[in-house]
Amino acid sequence: MRIATFPAVIGLLAILMGSAAQAEGEKAGEFDYYVMALSWSPNWCALEGDAKNSPQCESREDHGWILHGLWPQFHRGWPSYCRTSEPAPTRRMTNEMSDIMGTSGLAWHQWRKHGVCSGLSAPDYYALSRKAYGTVTRPAVFRKLKDQISLPAAIVEEAFLKQNPDLTANSLTITCRQGYIQEARICLSKDLQPVPCGQDVSKDCKIKDALFDPVR
Repeated sequence: MRIATFPAVIGLLAILMGSAAQAEGEKAGEFDYYVMALSWSPNWCALEGDAKNSPQCESREDHGWILHGLWPQFHRGWPSYCRTSEPAPTRRMTNEMSDIMGTSGLAWHQWRKHGVCSGLSAPDYYALSRKAYGTVTRPAVFRKLKDQISLPAAIVEEAFLKQNPDLTANSLTITCRQGYIQEARICLSKDLQPVPCGQDVSKDCKIKDALFDPVR
């Protein structure tokens, strides 16, 4: 039996790591496009937010489609935890994002993992995230639900496409998690124009009876 030498093992690990879809510690500002993830808050609360006692899920809140994040993306793979000299956001900055992100904690996490890869300062990244959120019309029909329903994920995609004529099916992906509609993910250029999603993003949910909770 042939035993691999140490250099050979190291070389194999390098190849495997280089082929991974996700990497960490890349240079900030080097990416191809953005993915804007919009999460349906009631479904997230049902899956995990309630168990965490998240303030996003408190009865006084009425979040619908919230901004999960604006993620720098490669055509294949995505950067994360990039090297940056930009200072971290202040608590005031993250608090000011909670109206569209649900909590200041999510705003902080998104900067730490994804915002640092944008090449922007924290204030500029949050400003761009808010601008991106404002470019998309969230279908109002889902806020009118009174009870939990089940529906094909394709219906959610159709609703977004109808409300946003500039979007196309290849720039939008609907995801599911544990039987629930999870997110609408929209691919945008660096100047926030719709662009085709890469293969890593284009993975539409095919469930025909996905659960969808009403706004509380």
